[in-house]
Amino acid sequence: MYPLNRNRRLRSSSSMRNLLQEYHLTPNDFIVPLFVVEGKKLKEAIPSMPGYFRLSLDLIASKAVSLWKQDLKAVLLFVKVAQELKDNTGNEAINPNGLMQKAIKTIKNAVPEMIVMTDVALDPYSSFGHDGIVKEGKIVNDPTLAVLSEMALSHAQAGADVIAPSDMMDGRVLAIRNQLEEAHFHDTIIMSYSAKYASAFYGPFRDALDSAPGFGDKKTYQMDFGNRGEALIEIQHDIKEGADIIMVKPGLAYLDIIRDLKNTIQTPIAAYQVSGEYAMLKAASAQGWVDHDQLMLEQLLCFKRAGAQLIATYFAEEAVKLI
Repeated sequence: MYPLNRNRRLRSSSSMRNLLQEYHLTPNDFIVPLFVVEGKKLKEAIPSMPGYFRLSLDLIASKAVSLWKQDLKAVLLFVKVAQELKDNTGNEAINPNGLMQKAIKTIKNAVPEMIVMTDVALDPYSSFGHDGIVKEGKIVNDPTLAVLSEMALSHAQAGADVIAPSDMMDGRVLAIRNQLEEAHFHDTIIMSYSAKYASAFYGPFRDALDSAPGFGDKKTYQMDFGNRGEALIEIQHDIKEGADIIMVKPGLAYLDIIRDLKNTIQTPIAAYQVSGEYAMLKAASAQGWVDHDQLMLEQLLCFKRAGAQLIATYFAEEAVKLI
């Protein structure tokens, strides 16, 4: 009670505030998304993601070394697949000599200790741009599971540490876990995009991989952003099916979901600060409307405060220079 309790005493100096700060960012919090493209010495700018690039395999190797030297210890791989390799079966997704499989091996050869996480979904490989197989204009669930589980196994065989299914098909975690167990990949981690919302924040990412849906939208498998309780249902199912880490995507607009989960489950929680969130901050700071670095760090710390233990972010390299 005032004046006996003066809360401002604990905010009286920078030293005192730092001493009492509840949450902190470290390089161990970050997962670095990387976009891979075929070719040599290619560093392709992504116009809607200023400062971010698609890299060929030779540059991915040097990038991994650079990240490791900055104490960034985990990468999440996405590939831009050549148009002629796309179909409606996911055939290229399970190619042992495919771009994803080669990227995994390249990074593991360059930095064996790097944690390599891989995206598992069909949209980069699909002639329709959808995360599953299409039949008669619909994305079919069960036939897609067989391809996803084979895809996950091929990533594990190439050396991936963490399989990250982002497709939102029902039952895909169980299908992948069974496939990995049968092939004796008992220690391969599954980080499931368990609460992935049908969001408008994904636009720049789809530009980066040329993976926008060719018809309709993804609302029959990604979650309605008006729903909250559904996230817990999805996540509980994935945990029972064998997920080791669960992901909430997008990030900032879904901090309430992260906190709900933190209050309910013991499984580690990851958050994805997605391409639209990155692009908005870059655009606003380019206009001089916001302080880029201060707002970036504030946003990242909000993920930790909400309950995320891991943060996939395009800002990782910029952030580690400041923390």
